[in-house]
Amino acid sequence: MPVAQSLLPDTWAGLDQADLRLLLQERIGRPGQYDGNRDVLHLPLAREKCRVSLTYKGTKIVAIERGAAFDRREWEQICAEIEGPILKGARRVGRELSFSTFRVEGWWRGSRSGVQILPAPNTAPRGGGGADDPFILEFPIQDAGLWPITNHRRIREHRRLTLLLNILLAGATKFLPDRRRNFWSLVGFGAEPEIKWVQEWYFANFGEAVADELSLPTGEKLEELESERYYKEVGNDGRGLRVPDDLAVC
Repeated sequence: MPVAQSLLPDTWAGLDQADLRLLLQERIGRPGQYDGNRDVLHLPLAREKCRVSLTYKGTKIVAIERGAAFDRREWEQICAEIEGPILKGARRVGRELSFSTFRVEGWWRGSRSGVQILPAPNTAPRGGGGADDPFILEFPIQDAGLWPITNHRRIREHRRLTLLLNILLAGATKFLPDRRRNFWSLVGFGAEPEIKWVQEWYFANFGEAVADELSLPTGEKLEELESERYYKEVGNDGRGLRVPDDLAVC
């Protein structure tokens, strides 16, 4: 019996697995179905409804093969989309809210990285007394020409950079998790405290999630301190967010 030829070309080696999976779900369909072999996922379903079969090794797609309902013209369109905007899309700016131990009143921009920190808009809920302070994080992403993939790239890069800033900046830098926690909380003080079962959540209208260019700076530029001094001196002193003078966000 001849070995089935994979539809997965070597030129897609640099394509992110999640981006590929999202594109196939959007263009071919979902939910996907197994048919005996747990390493092979059939889209959108198995057997006579299968258009392509994805063979996995761990979490990596190592082969894509034709199914019984394979459509060559459809696949050629998918290939053109991948080799066009998916891999070579225009550079744009992703935007999302992160949270800092310190109040963020000013802006900072990386001259080489294209990453920018901005204070939250005036309409954003902001706390005091130790509450994490929201700020806008802007960063370069590649537009895939398909919103689910572009948005996935935005979310992925936002989380990567927030985790990196958590290492590089004093205090803690965070993002809201996908799975919101529910917990008991004290929401009212006084002689009879008010206790409620609440969900972790935050919302503020910070504008577009993806823009064509970085926003104009707002407020004063964040104070920069010499790196060695920054990591020795900056702490919970009631002052706002400051950054080391050699902050480099890759």
